[in-house]
Amino acid sequence: MSQNTRPHHDNEAWDLIIKGKQGIFALHLKDLWRYRDLLFMFVKRDFVSFYKQTILGPLWFFIQPLFTTLVFTFVFGNLAGISADGLPHQLFYLCGITAWNYFADCLTKTSTVFKDNTNIFGKVYFPRLIMPLSIVVSNLVRFGVQLLLLIAMMGYFSLYPMPNTSFQLTEGIFLFPFLVVLMALLGLGLGLIITAITTKYKDLTFLVTFGVQLMMYATSVIYPLSYIQPEYKKWIAWNPMTTIIEAFRYAFLGKGEFTTYSLMYTTGVTFVVLFLGILIFNKTERTFVDTI
Repeated sequence: MSQNTRPHHDNEAWDLIIKGKQGIFALHLKDLWRYRDLLFMFVKRDFVSFYKQTILGPLWFFIQPLFTTLVFTFVFGNLAGISADGLPHQLFYLCGITAWNYFADCLTKTSTVFKDNTNIFGKVYFPRLIMPLSIVVSNLVRFGVQLLLLIAMMGYFSLYPMPNTSFQLTEGIFLFPFLVVLMALLGLGLGLIITAITTKYKDLTFLVTFGVQLMMYATSVIYPLSYIQPEYKKWIAWNPMTTIIEAFRYAFLGKGEFTTYSLMYTTGVTFVVLFLGILIFNKTERTFVDTI
């Protein structure tokens, strides 16, 4: 069921009306603001519950990207000899990993939001979008910590530069907030679509993690876009995350290929995916308890 706000009159003892049927475009987005305290409560819950039974706790925020960076440097940088676009390999990979991890976390955790919260959704009313939004916000904490690690590594290589490498902050840093929003909304939109589909087709849940890993190799995380041969570059560029990763590297390290057109394309795709995700999520959440 869903609820609409109704003006309160002196002769009425209620301010809400519960209605059984609503149109697909009745998204009740205003309720998200009314339930903002619940949003922050879920954010706190996600952070505390995930790390309270770990030995190292939030240190895993640093360990995971650092270890992945070292592996990528050894395998793709040293063994495979893939170009890092004139950047130190460690910085090149860490920059891509930091951006990719935020997008991937938003997508994978949102993609199971119905399955993971069936008990809550079936017992009490609140705007269902609060739950996936809380995932996007809580992942910002991890993203912020990993960003500090990137900045610290930039400081290290500024003091101890590697031969034949260089990097610098550029004016693209002003795009940083916009890029973060794009990553969050794209991951949210795709996650909403997947979680709606997997309420009926549960087998797809097992493909999500594998699919995200494959998608990473179709994005310029482990290689620069300039490294790709022209006949294949256009296919990689169709991936909206490629533009975001390239712009992210350009902002922090001064190397990356993106254009105003590619940024507009990525923005358009992101909002289309988000709009479709919200519509499908809104339609599914009315009956998903019966399905699951």
